Amino acid sequence: MQYKKLGTSEVKVTPIAFGAWAIGGWMWGGAEEKDALRALRVSYDHGVTSIDTAPVYGFGKSEELIGKAMQGISRDKYQVLTKYGMNWQTDEGEFSFDTKSNEGKPLKVYRFSSPEKVKKECEDSLRRLKTDYIDLLQIHWPDNTTPISKTMSAVAELIKEGKVLTAGVCNYNVQQVDEALKAVQLVSNQVPYSMVNRGIEKEVVPHAIQNKMSILPYSPLQRGILSGKVTSDYQFNPGDTRADSRFYKPENRQRINDFLQKLKMIADDRNVTLSQLVINWTTRQPAMDCVLVGARNEKQVLENIKSLEFKLSGEELKKINVLIAGLRLAD
Repeated sequence: MQYKKLGTSEVKVTPIAFGAWAIGGWMWGGAEEKDALRALRVSYDHGVTSIDTAPVYGFGKSEELIGKAMQGISRDKYQVLTKYGMNWQTDEGEFSFDTKSNEGKPLKVYRFSSPEKVKKECEDSLRRLKTDYIDLLQIHWPDNTTPISKTMSAVAELIKEGKVLTAGVCNYNVQQVDEALKAVQLVSNQVPYSMVNRGIEKEVVPHAIQNKMSILPYSPLQRGILSGKVTSDYQFNPGDTRADSRFYKPENRQRINDFLQKLKMIADDRNVTLSQLVINWTTRQPAMDCVLVGARNEKQVLENIKSLEFKLSGEELKKINVLIAGLRLAD
């Protein structure tokens, strides 16, 4: 497996990471624990040693599963990328959204990243993950109730203490990144990116390149719709929020599936799936040093890993980009 450095740091990550949102169960309609544990180990065994998670994924469940799955493996053999800044225990911070706990109880989630909260979350994550350090600690979403300088200064202290190796941000615009850089050296910005969601190409990506930061794109399959498996009559499980997404509106589902039929011809020539083609294409985009790809079970992990077993030619990339440029979605 070819590793890449996060920004200018010495932390090396795999070209794709195991995205551990779905195994937490929350917002994805549930997940089987035994399948999640098996998926994590299979991913590691096949060379994808980087894992991206967050406390809010299953309200601690995702991190706990990772800690359980990776027991017995030398800590320097895998990389944990986790986050902080989402608060469901109190009403402090900036209200973000209403949801339900894994037990079905109503919950309000806030964006809150005071220095004290950052440090407490780090300790909680270390405990759940059963480790003594985190490779990359990222703020999950911007928090308008706490000055960025205070939040990032707390992360800088955690780095000095050895509990965190590197700092990153998620969902930050260029102005927020500039403010954060005044307090701590950032190595990455984790942002949504896919063939049908390319807004970061205008400012965020060039800014990251200028500041020698990595982009960690999430939702490269746009939560599954670019896999070609989401038909017009697809049935969503209870709690699956994808049904409310713009990309899953009936009109856009049809447009995306029409686009995928054309893309499939390139995939068929390569004898790969649409998902593998899409992930491979994403790894070839500027600054995309670690693409986050979710999986709930062994089968999905193995399919994702095969996306690294071929290299798209310049001509193939050109054909794909022409198809993408011709896709228009409804608001």
